[in-house]
Amino acid sequence: MSPQDRRSRVAIRAADRPGDLGWVVMAHGELYDRQFGWDTGFEALVARIVADYAGAHDPVREAARIAEVDGVRAGCVFLVAGDEPGVAKLRILLVDPAARGLGVGTRLVQTCLDFARDAGYRQVTLWTNDVLTSARRIYQAFGFTLADERPHRSFGHDLVGQTWVLDLGPAGTGAER
Repeated sequence: MSPQDRRSRVAIRAADRPGDLGWVVMAHGELYDRQFGWDTGFEALVARIVADYAGAHDPVREAARIAEVDGVRAGCVFLVAGDEPGVAKLRILLVDPAARGLGVGTRLVQTCLDFARDAGYRQVTLWTNDVLTSARRIYQAFGFTLADERPHRSFGHDLVGQTWVLDLGPAGTGAER
């Protein structure tokens, strides 16, 4: 079966079921260890992001999404309020390798950008590392532009961190509360 034939079996839903948030942390830790040899420092970073979201997110301004393929969790992404009014952050995009090629990452990002526009955000930023080339291609396809990059040592490796920005237009009332 080609990836195109399976596209209809991809579903994006809120990350609101028992086990969803734990899965996000576990999947990131296991996948990034397997693919890049990153240590538990990365898993701890993801755990902090998830815990912050779980502890105090504003459902009008922030969202977490899970992608399922054939009813099985296969990806995730979070959109949270940024440090400035009108600015959101796209966080912890992940697509399981078995689900790649099905458009899961693109659908997850599109869902978050739609949410950001509906919430009235004027801009979405994200931080990633240059080794995450598949994710970067998705971001570029949506019009994100590279705003900054800096070398750093994290997760047991020398990496190049990147900040990407997407302007959505004027902020509405939803993001300014």
